[in-house]
Amino acid sequence: MANPSASPPTGMRERARSWITQDLRYDVPASLVVFLVAIPLSLGIAVASGAPVTAGLIAAAVGGIIAGALGGSALQVSGPAAGLTVIVAGLVQQFGWAVTCAITVAAGLLQILLGMSRVARAALAISPTVVHAMLAGIGLTIVLGQLHVLLGGSAESDPIQNVLDLPSQLLNLHGTAAYLGLAVIAILLVWPRMPAKIRAIPGPLVAVIGVTLVAELVSANVDRVALPGSVLDAITLPELPSNAWGAVLLGVFTMTIIASVESLLSAVAVDKMRPEKKANLDRELVGQGAANTVSGMLGGLPVTGVIVRSATNVRAGARTKASAILHGVWVVAFALLLVDLIERIPMAVLAGLLVVIGMQLVKLADIKTALAGGEFLVYVATVLGVLALNLLEGVLIGLALSVLLMLRRVVWAQVRAERAERTHPDAPEHWIVVVEGTLSFLSIPRLSRVLGKVPARSFVELELVVDFLDHAAYEHLTVWKRQHEAAGGSVLVDEVGLASFSGAESATRKPLGRVLPRWFSPWSSWQAATGGKELEVLPPALRPLVTGVRDYHRRSAPLMRDMFSDLRDGQNPHALFLTCADSRVVPNVITSSGPGDLFTVRNIGNLVPPPAEPASASVLAPVHFAVEQLGVSTVLVCGHSGCGAMSGLIAGAGDQEGPVGDWLRWGVPSLEAMRTGHPVSTAAAADGWSEVDQLAMVNVVTQVRMLAQLPIVRGEAESQPIRVVGLFFDIASAQLLILNEEQDRFVAMPGGEARRLNLAVEGEPS
Repeated sequence: MANPSASPPTGMRERARSWITQDLRYDVPASLVVFLVAIPLSLGIAVASGAPVTAGLIAAAVGGIIAGALGGSALQVSGPAAGLTVIVAGLVQQFGWAVTCAITVAAGLLQILLGMSRVARAALAISPTVVHAMLAGIGLTIVLGQLHVLLGGSAESDPIQNVLDLPSQLLNLHGTAAYLGLAVIAILLVWPRMPAKIRAIPGPLVAVIGVTLVAELVSANVDRVALPGSVLDAITLPELPSNAWGAVLLGVFTMTIIASVESLLSAVAVDKMRPEKKANLDRELVGQGAANTVSGMLGGLPVTGVIVRSATNVRAGARTKASAILHGVWVVAFALLLVDLIERIPMAVLAGLLVVIGMQLVKLADIKTALAGGEFLVYVATVLGVLALNLLEGVLIGLALSVLLMLRRVVWAQVRAERAERTHPDAPEHWIVVVEGTLSFLSIPRLSRVLGKVPARSFVELELVVDFLDHAAYEHLTVWKRQHEAAGGSVLVDEVGLASFSGAESATRKPLGRVLPRWFSPWSSWQAATGGKELEVLPPALRPLVTGVRDYHRRSAPLMRDMFSDLRDGQNPHALFLTCADSRVVPNVITSSGPGDLFTVRNIGNLVPPPAEPASASVLAPVHFAVEQLGVSTVLVCGHSGCGAMSGLIAGAGDQEGPVGDWLRWGVPSLEAMRTGHPVSTAAAADGWSEVDQLAMVNVVTQVRMLAQLPIVRGEAESQPIRVVGLFFDIASAQLLILNEEQDRFVAMPGGEARRLNLAVEGEPS
């Protein structure tokens, strides 16, 4: 195995030697697999585009070699793509093939300019819903057209007309062609369910070759692929149009945008499959432009990055760009040496392949995502626009609608009112009005309508979950609040979002740093002093609790219900967390952990009495349970600044009678260690920590070593020793420090550097 830390080879000869010795055995097999996938797809896409069949092979070869060599994605494979079939078919019908090649050349040059301008990532700002819907519209267009070919007829250029003509085509279908096409569809649908060893052979290749052989054996009288001679004879030089320059420029723009977006999205998808092979998107756009320029000059189809071939390349184990380049070389060899085989393929066979390709562009997962994200209308409008109008207009409709929906979400607030259950029979009627989003003057009509439903003399909680509150909306709420209270009701304004309402003469914003989610904030920072009239019937001590629980049930419980459902049958915590009972130390907050993560034990001073003492059961029992029953392998001991237990020890509380003194005496060894110059205390003093905090740090070290001496922690009862880690929480800075045994001090959490520190005590204390 190669040394990952070794510097990459610099010279061409060194790079070649490195590829031969390390990557050749991966790239060559992968390139053959991608080649076998590319051949039938390239032929089918050429047929669907209304272009010469050989144009698909030319584009596949050029995309593999040129885009593979010059692009910025190491594992992306380029070639003719189904996403451009509608555009190319329209251009061929309007201008002819030679002018379409010129448009491809111009689009390629424009892509190179865009790549050199470093604007590639701007394409990623296009709504994914619009892109998915565009591909779905293209897929449906392909399916509607190729169904006619599959049934033995011919397709119209208009998808709507293809739908209207389909019934008559079904009544007059040509049996043999239909059977061949349906056989291809059946093979492609069944192939993913075959055993893995069989699926190693590409399904499209099996379907095309297998059904073509059947057609040869039965001497089927069906239309077959027609080639105008060899591939070299089919090379077509581009021609400039004689007129309609506006339509040509529109075609160049459309082809550039669609090809670029599809290529960049494919490159991003490949990055997710192999994160260590991060793509340079600007360079990828330059490579795609160069490939389109060359492909257009040779009479080939437009080129894009194709996710099907790219994913195949990754799954086949490709390591470098050589795989994509070699796949293009194999395409050239096939086109020159085996052209006679192409002419034996029935058109219905390629039509069946294209029907499946088109169906695969309509993905149920994309529709579910659009529904979940509230963009289903954008999806449907884009698809219908592509089908009824054309690709560019359909995409523009989808983009315009997505922008309008985004603006609606930004400038309009969601307002709803609901009746809440009374906490006491004598409490007034209770209503909750929730305002979410941006509350501006545009939302006042809806806000007024919802507030008008609230009965008079009721207690109203007005929850402002808003990030902005303009002056008009503020005045409207102020007037309504004054009128509702004057009529005998009461209003509690609950500010959950960033915008401030209470005590403001005009709308202002809270400092972002002071806004915390409710589950991170103390009651005093967000609960009203009384909690409203409906809580006055409760004892004052219970009001904060009732308010907090009610907020939990309304906001957090619905979000956490599924998670708690998964935890109902048991727990599997990551660590035991021993810390002080101080109310300011909240383990789940300072560790960003949730239910099921920490098995927490708390006592005054986070102390561990010696095992021989009866009081030790309060700590040893949880440790044994966590290790033996829950399989915990890490114990965290966390002290904190300003600890009252440590202050008491310094003041002599450990020598006093009573329950507190009896407990604090287990911290006396820590006090003695500090006073005799413990290294951690010395380092803490040098860092400016107070005497109380120095003792708290020494106490953590003492308790860590006490736990490390326990047989169950040392590993005598388990095959693996338990890791014990010391922590210290500085309340003033809200920072959690970790014990560095090598430096005898507590240091800031090192993040990625943590593994180079000796953070834990394992087995015997050092």
